[in-house]
Amino acid sequence: MVQLDNSFLARALASDDRLALLAPERPACSHAELRRSAKEVVDELARLGVGRGDAVAIVMPNGPELVTILLATMSVASAAPLNPAYTEPELRFYLEDLNAKLLICPATGFEAARIVASSLEIPVMTVDFDVASACGVVSMTAPARTAPATDATAHNEAGDVVLLLHTSGTTARPKLVGLSHRNIEASMANIRSGLELGPDDTGLCVMPLFHIHGIVATVLAPLSAGGSIVCTPGFNALQFFRWADAFRPSWFSAVPTMHQAIAARAPRNADVVERLRLRFIRCSSAAMPIVTLEALERIFDCPVIEAYGMTEAAHQITSNRLPPGVRKPGSVGWSATTRVAIIDDAGRLLGNGETGEIVIAGENIHAGYVGAPEANRTAFVDGWFRTGDQGRLDEDGCLTITGRLKEIINRGGEKIAPLELDNILLRHPDIVEAIAFAAPHAQLGEDIAAAIVRTERSRLGEDEVRAYLADKVAAFKVPRTILFVDEIPKGATGKIQRLNLAKQMGLSE
Repeated sequence: MVQLDNSFLARALASDDRLALLAPERPACSHAELRRSAKEVVDELARLGVGRGDAVAIVMPNGPELVTILLATMSVASAAPLNPAYTEPELRFYLEDLNAKLLICPATGFEAARIVASSLEIPVMTVDFDVASACGVVSMTAPARTAPATDATAHNEAGDVVLLLHTSGTTARPKLVGLSHRNIEASMANIRSGLELGPDDTGLCVMPLFHIHGIVATVLAPLSAGGSIVCTPGFNALQFFRWADAFRPSWFSAVPTMHQAIAARAPRNADVVERLRLRFIRCSSAAMPIVTLEALERIFDCPVIEAYGMTEAAHQITSNRLPPGVRKPGSVGWSATTRVAIIDDAGRLLGNGETGEIVIAGENIHAGYVGAPEANRTAFVDGWFRTGDQGRLDEDGCLTITGRLKEIINRGGEKIAPLELDNILLRHPDIVEAIAFAAPHAQLGEDIAAAIVRTERSRLGEDEVRAYLADKVAAFKVPRTILFVDEIPKGATGKIQRLNLAKQMGLSE
């Protein structure tokens, strides 16, 4: 069937006898066993006529089976993992937008996915879960055969799209990003070298595997370094320390809200923390509050490595360095092979120390949004991809992100970066979580609001919060609206969607 000697699968699994996948209450699986299992899936896809350029939608929960399916599909077709929590209308949009040739989902449950696929006449391949089998070993049930593709026996080449992911789409129709084998390889190499990943490393995977951070940073990069990964069902603050104690990982990567939850529960798990020997902790996908970074380093006695990534860059763009390299807390570090620059509103390149839009170029950057020529005309300028993020490069070339351009609050002409307020609020001893955001205002256009989660039994009030901020920022930056909440709404990947908060908090329609 399909020869995979130089395929994505061969490159992603760099070892043979060393362990590749581990999971709670499951037998472990070696790199060689995982490669064999993925090859069986590859051959099944080929028998169905699925090949290069075909979109294969995957609706599955986090776990070792999903890792196997991703590795196999990315070797011969275009894998499109979707959030398993999507509703029927959401699934219909994504499956239609992908023009999916096949859907892969578990044999039981996930009825919404099956219903939508049936209505769109998309064949469904099901996966049987056997918790007694080794991690990553899957049993498939194929649908009736589809018409054979002409290249169904060929694996993906460097320029072929191997991964299809939609942008978050918080303010507009989600855009489809197609990442090539070359894009993914470049990002994997950046992460491997920057984190010095090797065969002795074990990563604890808590990120969702329908997200670029989870797929590239917590699965592909460590496996391609010959290391192992612990496949959890997804982030669970109550289970994190139990998993960490059972598998003794050398590192993990997560988004800031997950890190905050881990830091909050650490005092109740002091015995586990004492036993852990983490080499480093990684943070990406959103800005890490300095207070959280300091808390993690104090708790776990290891460096926290802040990195900057996005879907369109196959994840990693820049990263801080491991000791003894230079690390600048509050920044997202330096680029490895990706070129990074700052431009002004007119598209002119700015010098070090000047704030503007971050633009990037390099082998990890996608070639353009799929089927969106107008979006591509505005997203690319003079060979640079416009990230939509605002930031600056210092004299050493280290990048600091000051916010998303769309998230900057324009209060009657005064521009406020909400990240600045987040970091100040989080230093208050009575505040566990805080997020500043724009709220509509009849005269000013926008005003500042802040959602705050207080510590247990705290009686912190609005006036005290304003007084606290008044000593640290200009008067126009002090929020007019302060909301005390039990929990700040988060998206499917654990990120706070700042642009939606005013509506979610009842401050706009």
